[in-house]
Amino acid sequence: MGNNASIARGGSLSAYKQKTAVVVTIKKDMPVDWGTLLTGISKGKTVLEYGADDTIFTQGTPADSVLFLLQGRVKLAVTSYEGKEAIVGSLGPGEFFGEGCLAGQPLRIATAISAGDCTLIRVEKQIMARMLHEVQGLAETFVTHLLSRNVRYEADLIDQLFNSSEKRLARILLLLSHFGKESTIETVVPGINQEHLAQMVGTTRSRINYFMNKFRKLGFIDYKSKTGLIVHSSLRSVILHD
Repeated sequence: MGNNASIARGGSLSAYKQKTAVVVTIKKDMPVDWGTLLTGISKGKTVLEYGADDTIFTQGTPADSVLFLLQGRVKLAVTSYEGKEAIVGSLGPGEFFGEGCLAGQPLRIATAISAGDCTLIRVEKQIMARMLHEVQGLAETFVTHLLSRNVRYEADLIDQLFNSSEKRLARILLLLSHFGKESTIETVVPGINQEHLAQMVGTTRSRINYFMNKFRKLGFIDYKSKTGLIVHSSLRSVILHD
């Protein structure tokens, strides 16, 4: 903790690299604590706080930074030329977004919106690129993080092409609630309504309403006035059932 504090007070990136490179290399098989690593950056980094439904960045604005979600959840939405909006992703703590700038993406391709209170770390593109180049082992870990997300996107495409609307809805609800292997119940990202779900699943709102009522009657989901939409582990059976 003391080392991170001293770096944050003004230590150089080179000094930071020397102090963290060995840790990343030796503990290569362990998850990297991105929050701690990013805290060590003294320049080109900003800690941001957002309330519910705040816009973090907008589609079409310059892509000049990478953001890391420390706390809270973030929705990614895309608007077509005709003005239709669709939510295309939901992110939870420990995830990056806006990383397209590192691959030469000049403009944001989506709008990022906070779903409840959020704490983010914003790192300028040049600083993040330098970290990935200089800190030993960091680039490999970051690439692994991105590959795992690409695998999820491929699964989304397969789901869209081959599964029924009911299965697609069940999968979307599990993803939006960030359901883990050990989860029994989880809360869906706040602010997601049936219109949003219809856009994500690729069906009509009436069909979504039908399946949601069916899921509720079967005990797969529940509505709580304070917490919102609750997803139970039994919803997985919809996906596994042929």
